[in-house]
Amino acid sequence: MTAVTVADGAGEAREENPWARAWRRLRRRKGAMVGLAVVVFLVAVAALAPWVAPYDPTATSWSAVRKAPSWAHWMGTDEVGRDVLSRIIWGARASLSAGLVSVGIALGIGVPLGLLAGYAGGWIDGVLSRIVDAMLAVPFLILAIALAAFLGPSLSNAMIAIGVTATPIFVRLTRGQTLAAKVEDYVEAARAVGNPHWRIALRHVLPNIVPPLLVQASLAIAGAIIAEAALSFLGLGQQPPAPSWGSMLNSAQRFLAQAPWMAFWPGFAIFVSVLSFNLLGDGLRDALDPRHK
Repeated sequence: MTAVTVADGAGEAREENPWARAWRRLRRRKGAMVGLAVVVFLVAVAALAPWVAPYDPTATSWSAVRKAPSWAHWMGTDEVGRDVLSRIIWGARASLSAGLVSVGIALGIGVPLGLLAGYAGGWIDGVLSRIVDAMLAVPFLILAIALAAFLGPSLSNAMIAIGVTATPIFVRLTRGQTLAAKVEDYVEAARAVGNPHWRIALRHVLPNIVPPLLVQASLAIAGAIIAEAALSFLGLGQQPPAPSWGSMLNSAQRFLAQAPWMAFWPGFAIFVSVLSFNLLGDGLRDALDPRHK
């Protein structure tokens, strides 16, 4: 992103920071700001789970089995008397961790490979592109399930499976942005003064392709949360009795008629978190687009 010159109230020109301009644009979008507020709230709840959860999420009580929401248990209890609210709060840790860590893995692998393929070109680009095409030919969730089943059921393995599955998306995006950026005038100028290729790629190309990567990362976190919930629902993610929104839905499916709140609250938590990240991603896309007026 490059700085732009704007006129202040006195008619004098001043240089505006591109990130300040993006934040100013983002603040104008109510949907994006609502999404950002909810995301910040979810992160705070997950970080403060030991202090804000009213009960131990794994503590059972046979005298409180499938109790409806009340003052004692705001979201009711599950099939073994565990407090649903406490499990929702602690489950936020698993879902947000899966989203952030898996997308971090995808960025850490996909961005360097995409930058290499786009800048180097030739047979390197050909080989990497064919591998990416082969991985993208398999549906995202099917590939994640296969990798998680191969690695073994656990939250950490689910994060790795989701991260590896999301990597081709970032490889392709980085490659496309690099192909467009490396023919720009500032890259040609850097090459003309004798900068080595690695310096051009890291100092001139990479910083200018960060905005679309940030947008894709925010949207990928939403997909990773859904994938983690699906893997936990199938028994390949967070293992009981540790709380997870997906495993809570798996337990609730047997009691939909007797205790519908067991399924409603984890489903609602997944819906709100995914919607918030999508709203934030859409706002970032508009705010970081240099062609936007």
